[in-house]
Amino acid sequence: MSFLHPKDHSAFSAPPEVYNWRVYALACSAAMGSAMFGYDSAFIGGSLTLPSFQKEFGLADAEGEALASLKANIVSTFQAGSFFGAIFVYFLNEMLGRRITLMICGLVFDLGAICQLASSGHVGAIYSGRVLTGLAVGASSLVIPVYIAESSPPAIRGRLIGIFECFLQLFLVIGFWVNYGVNIHVSGDSSSQWQIPFGLQLLPATALSILMFFQPESPRWLIKAGQTSKATDNLSKLRQLSPDHEYIAWEVNTVARQVEQELAMSAERTFFSVIREVFGRRNRPRLMLGVGLMFLQNLSGINALNYYSPTIFKSIGFSGTDVGLLATGIFGIVKAATTFLFIGFGIDRIGRRNSMVIGSCGAIVALYYLAGYTAQSQSFTSDSVPKDTGAYIAILMVYVFAVSYGISWNGIPWIYCAEVFPTAIRSVCLVFTTCSQWLGQFVIVYSTPYMIENITYGTFLLFGSSVVVGLIVVYFALPETKGLSMEEMDVLFGLSGTAKRRRTETDRIIQEKRDNGEAHGVAAEKGGIMHVESI
Repeated sequence: MSFLHPKDHSAFSAPPEVYNWRVYALACSAAMGSAMFGYDSAFIGGSLTLPSFQKEFGLADAEGEALASLKANIVSTFQAGSFFGAIFVYFLNEMLGRRITLMICGLVFDLGAICQLASSGHVGAIYSGRVLTGLAVGASSLVIPVYIAESSPPAIRGRLIGIFECFLQLFLVIGFWVNYGVNIHVSGDSSSQWQIPFGLQLLPATALSILMFFQPESPRWLIKAGQTSKATDNLSKLRQLSPDHEYIAWEVNTVARQVEQELAMSAERTFFSVIREVFGRRNRPRLMLGVGLMFLQNLSGINALNYYSPTIFKSIGFSGTDVGLLATGIFGIVKAATTFLFIGFGIDRIGRRNSMVIGSCGAIVALYYLAGYTAQSQSFTSDSVPKDTGAYIAILMVYVFAVSYGISWNGIPWIYCAEVFPTAIRSVCLVFTTCSQWLGQFVIVYSTPYMIENITYGTFLLFGSSVVVGLIVVYFALPETKGLSMEEMDVLFGLSGTAKRRRTETDRIIQEKRDNGEAHGVAAEKGGIMHVESI
C-alpha cells in the first residue's frame, strides 16, 4: 500500500486512476470553509490581549468577574451563531445542494467580518458580526465533511475529509502568529493593531465562495435528487474514468440502490418520517455515537486552549503578552504539524479506532500532570511561578497534549460523522452531531474564563477526566471504518457484538461478496447504470 495507491477494503477495489488531483482539489476548495473556522478560533483569543483592542472595547478597565463576562460574551457569540447555523443550513443543503450552500456560507462570513471591522469601539457590533461569522462557520462545518465524503474514493476518504482538519489547523497557526506579529510591530495606540487580524477573516471566506464556483456538485446528492445522469458525469470527471467504466457503474448503482431501499422503507417522505428514521433502531447507535464523539471532543479542553491560550500559558509560568502569544504560536505549529502528518500518512493506515485509543492515553497523562502541577504550584493564583523542573515538564505536557490530540480527537470525530450515516438521512443526522459540536464549544468557551477564575487547577482535572470517559466510549463502542465504502456502513452497524468483532465480521461478509462476484454484478446491472426515479 503506497500513499498514492492505498489499499481499498470495499467490495469493488478502485482502479488507480481515481486517486488523482481532482479529488484533492475538491477537498482543498471546500476546506477553505474550515480555514474560516480555524482562523477565527485562533485570532480572537490573542486579539483580546492586544492593548489597542482592550482600550477600544473596555477590557482594559474591567477586572474580575466583569472582565471574565466580557471575554466570554465576545468569544461565545460565535459559538451561539454556529449552533443555529448548523440547524438552519439543513434546508439549504437539501434544496440547493452542497456546492451552492458553501458559496453562500462564504458570503455570510464576509458580511460578519465587515460588521466587526466597522464596529469603531461599539462592542455590540462585534457581537453582531461574530454571530454572523458563527452562522457561516456552523453551517459550513456541517456541509464540508459530508461534501468531501460523498465525493471521495473509499480508500482515501479519511485522508480527504482530514484536509478539512488540516486547513483548520493551518489557519489556526496563521491566526496565532498574526496576533504575535501585530503585537510586536504595530503600536498599541493604533486601531490598526486589532483591525489587521479582524480584517484577515475576509481572505478564507472570499476564497471559499470563488473556489466552490469551479467545483462539481456531490454525486450522491445528485442521485438522491434524481439527477443520475449528471451524477455519472460528475463522478466520471472526479475519477478520471469514462462514464461507462464499470467502477463508475458500481459506484452509481450502489448509491442508487441504497437510496431506493431507504425510500421503500419510508414511502411517505415527510420531515417527521425522516426524523423517525433518524432515531430508529437501525440508525440510533450511529447517531448516539456521533453526538457523543462531538461533545466529548470539546470536553477534552482543546477549545479552552484555542480561545484562551495566553491565559492558560500564563497559568503554567509564561508571563507577558509577547511571551504568551509566542508560546501559543508554537503550540499551534506542533498541533498543525502533527495533524498534517497523521492525515497524510496515518488516518487510512492506522485507522480511526486505534488512533483514538493511542491519542486519548497521551492526552490523559498530559492533562492530569497539568492539573497536579498547577495545584501544587498554585500558578493560577500566584503572581510569580518558579521556573523549576516541574514548570518545564508542564510546558512539555502542553505539547504532548497537542500531539496526542492531533492524532485522535482533532479530526476523527468529524471524519466519523461524515462517513457513517445513510445517504437519505445523512444531512439530518449531521444537524444533530454538528449542533452537539457547537453546543459543546459554547459550554466550554463560555465557562472557561469562570473556571480559570474559580476552580483553577480543577479546569485541567475536568478535561482529563472527560478524555477518560471518551477513551472508554471509543474502546467499547467505536468500530473501525477505514477502507469501507459509505454504503457498507449499513453492514458494519447492522451487526451486534463488540466494536472490534463487528469490523471483523464486516470484513468477512465483504470478502464473501468479492469471492461470489456480487460487486461486479451490481456494476453490470441494467447495462451499467440503474434508472432512478426523481425523488
